[in-house]
Amino acid sequence: MNIDKILNEMTLEEKASLCSGEGFWHTKAVERLDIQRIMVSDGPHGLRKVNEEKDCVTDESIKAVCFPTASALACSFDRGLLEKLGKTLGDECQAEDVAVLLGPGANIKRSPLCGRNFEYFSEDPYLSSELATAYIKGVQSRGVGTSLKHFALNNQEHRRMSVSAEVDERTLREIYLASFEGAVKNAKPWAVMCSYNRVNGVYASENPKLLTDILRDEWGYNGLTVSDWGAVDNRVNGVMAGLDLEMPSSMGKNDKLIVEAVRLGKLDIKDVDKCVRRVLELLEKYEDGKKSNVVWDKEKDNKLAAKIESECMVLLKNEDNILPIDKSKKIAFIGKFAESPRYQGGGSSHINSYKVTSALDAVKDICEVSYAEGYLTNEDKIDKSILNKAVKIAEDCDIAVLFVGLPDMFESEGYDREHLRLPGCQLELIKRVAEVNENTVIVLHNGSAVEMPFADDVKGILEAYLGGQAVGQAEVDILFGKKNPCGKLAETFPKKLSDNPSYLNFPGEGDRVRYQEGIFVGYRYYDKKEIEPLFPFGYGLSYTDFEYKYIEVSKDEMNDDEELTVTVAVKNTGKVKGKEIVQLYVNDEQSGVIRSIKELKGFEKVSLNPGEEKKIAFVLDKRSFAYYNTEISDWYTEYGKYNILVGASSRDIKLKASVYVAPTNKVRVEYTLNSTCGDIMSTETGKELFREFLKEVNVGFDRDSGLMGEGSEQTAMEMFNELPLRAMVSFCDNKSLTREKLSQLVKRLNIILNSDLY
Repeated sequence: MNIDKILNEMTLEEKASLCSGEGFWHTKAVERLDIQRIMVSDGPHGLRKVNEEKDCVTDESIKAVCFPTASALACSFDRGLLEKLGKTLGDECQAEDVAVLLGPGANIKRSPLCGRNFEYFSEDPYLSSELATAYIKGVQSRGVGTSLKHFALNNQEHRRMSVSAEVDERTLREIYLASFEGAVKNAKPWAVMCSYNRVNGVYASENPKLLTDILRDEWGYNGLTVSDWGAVDNRVNGVMAGLDLEMPSSMGKNDKLIVEAVRLGKLDIKDVDKCVRRVLELLEKYEDGKKSNVVWDKEKDNKLAAKIESECMVLLKNEDNILPIDKSKKIAFIGKFAESPRYQGGGSSHINSYKVTSALDAVKDICEVSYAEGYLTNEDKIDKSILNKAVKIAEDCDIAVLFVGLPDMFESEGYDREHLRLPGCQLELIKRVAEVNENTVIVLHNGSAVEMPFADDVKGILEAYLGGQAVGQAEVDILFGKKNPCGKLAETFPKKLSDNPSYLNFPGEGDRVRYQEGIFVGYRYYDKKEIEPLFPFGYGLSYTDFEYKYIEVSKDEMNDDEELTVTVAVKNTGKVKGKEIVQLYVNDEQSGVIRSIKELKGFEKVSLNPGEEKKIAFVLDKRSFAYYNTEISDWYTEYGKYNILVGASSRDIKLKASVYVAPTNKVRVEYTLNSTCGDIMSTETGKELFREFLKEVNVGFDRDSGLMGEGSEQTAMEMFNELPLRAMVSFCDNKSLTREKLSQLVKRLNIILNSDLY
C-alpha cells in the first residue's frame, strides 16, 4: 500500500470519513481508492464477533471459546501462559477474519467495587504491564492486532462517561500509566483505546497530554489510537489531541465537523493527515498479516481453557490438608454454581460459549457425588426448601464442597458493586452447612475480592475467579489432586470494605473522583498502614512445600544506569510436583521521599519436582529503584540503600539482600534562606561550608539551665535542624553573622552542588 500516494489522491471528505468507523465493528472503505474495510471485535478473554451483516452492538455473537477472565489470568503470574493464550486468540481471529481484538484491559484495580475489575489484571502496575505485554505479543505474533485499553484511569463504572479522575502527577505516572507503559514500549500494540472518563478535567478522547505528549512523544508509540465506543465528546479537539479513529460510526455527523473545521482554519489538515495515515497503516498491517485457511479447533481451545484455569486458581486455605479430596469419601457438591457455573462477566466481553463444563459434569469421570442446588441465583432470597435439602445432604457426607460466588447481577460492566458481600442466601447456606459438617470446602466464583465472614468456619477455600467455560474441569482437577494449585492473588483481599485505600473517595461526588490515596494502592497501602488483610497480594497455597534457600546480588554498589542481577534458589521439600511463584520486591530505605514499604519488581513461576532445587535470576534496572520526581518530570533514583526482598507473597518475605544505588541524572539543588539548617547539613559540601557558621551559633538554650530536662542537648540539635537559615541571624549572638553573609553562603553552595550540571 502506497500510503503517501493515497493521501495525495484523497479528498478532504474522504480523509474525514476514515476518522470514524462504519457501523459498530468496521472501519470505513473508500472504494474509489481500493481501501477496504476491516473488522474489529470485542475481547479480551474470547472472541465476541457479532453478525457482520447487521453490525449491531446488541446482536448475538458467534459461538466461541471463553477463556478465564483477566482477574483469573493474573493469578497465574505466568508470562508464557498469557502469550500462549494470545497466540490462540490470534489464530481464532484469523479464522474469523477479525483484524483487531479489543483488549487487553490494563486498568488498575483501585477499588474492589469496580464492576469491570474482572477484565483487569491487578492492583499492581508492574504485574499488570508484564502480563499485558505477554498477551499482546502472543496475539500480534499471529498477524492480528490488539487494542490496549482503557487509556487511562477507567477505574470505576459509576458515571464512567462523564466523571473526572483527579490525580496528582506522581500517582498518575507510578501507578496508573505504568500499567500501560511497559506494554506500549515492549509489545507495541497495533491500537490503544482511550477511556470514557475525563482525566483532571479533560476527556481522554481529546487529551493531548495522554494521547500525544506521553503516549507518542515520551513512549515512542506510533500505532493507532481509537476511542472507546461512544467516548468522543468533541471530535475536532480529539483530532488535534491525537485521537485517530472514532468508534462506532457517528453516521457522518462528526466527519462533517472535521471538514468544516479544516475549511474554517480551525483544524490543521496536517493533523487530519496524521490520523488518516495511522488508519491506513493499520489496514496495511492487517493485509500483510492476513492468513487463509486457518482452522479453528474449538475443542482444542476448550482443553487449553481448562489448562489455563488450573494454573490460575488460588488455594487460600487448606486446614488439615482437607484438599486434595480422597475420592473414596462420601462427597457432596452443593450450590447452583456446581451445576451452572458463573465463569465470565457481563458486558462487552461476554462470550457466547460453544460449550460449558461444570464441576458436576467433570466429576463424573472421578467419582460419584451427591448434589443439592442450595440457593437461588436470580434473586438474593432464601428458599428454605432447597436450603434444608442441601444441609441434609451435607450432614450425611464426609466432605461438603460448596460452589458459591457472585451472580451476574452482582457485578458487570456498566455499574459498580455496592459492597463486598456474597449474597445473603449463600452466606446462610455456608453457615448452616459448616455447622453440620466440619469438613466444608468453599469454591469461589467471582470477578473481584469478596469478604469472607466464614473463613474461620471452613477448612478449605479455593478461589476460581471467573474461570472460563472449562472452569468445572479445572476445579475438579484441583479438588481431587490431578493438578496442584499454583495461582497467587493479584489483588489484596481486605477483611472489610472500609479497609480499602479508596474507601473514602469512591466513587466520588458528582462528576469528580479524587484519588487522594495517591500511590498507596492495594498492598502498598495495607503495608504502610500496617493493616492486616484477609489475604495479602501474592498469596497462595500449594499441595507441596517450598524452601527459599539463598539470595545473591551481582554487586553491592551500582549506578542507576547499570543492571543488577539477583539470584535466588528455591527447593521443593514436599512430596508432589508443584509450581512456586517467586516474587521480588524492592524496599527504599530513604527517609526523604514518601514511598511504599515495598514494590513488586520481579516475579517468576518455577516448576519443581519433589526434592528438586532451581536457581532463578532476576534483572533489575533503574525503574526497579526509581520514583517519579515531579520536580524534574522524570524517573529519579535517590542515592542510598535499597533492600531486595524475595518471598512467597507480599507479606511472606523469605530472603533479603541490599545494594547501594547512586543516581546518574543529577537533580538541580536550589537552597534559599528559607532552607533549614538540617537541609544544608544533609550534604558533605553543606557541612563543610557551614562549619564556620556553626561555631558562631547559639540556639538559645543554656545547657546548664535544666529548662529542657534530660536530653536537652539532643533536643536543641533537633530544633536547630528544623531552623530556617534566615533565623540564624536572630539566634546567633555574633553581630557579624548577617543575612547578606548567609546569602553568600547559599549562593556558593548552590554553585558547587550544581557545577556538574553545566
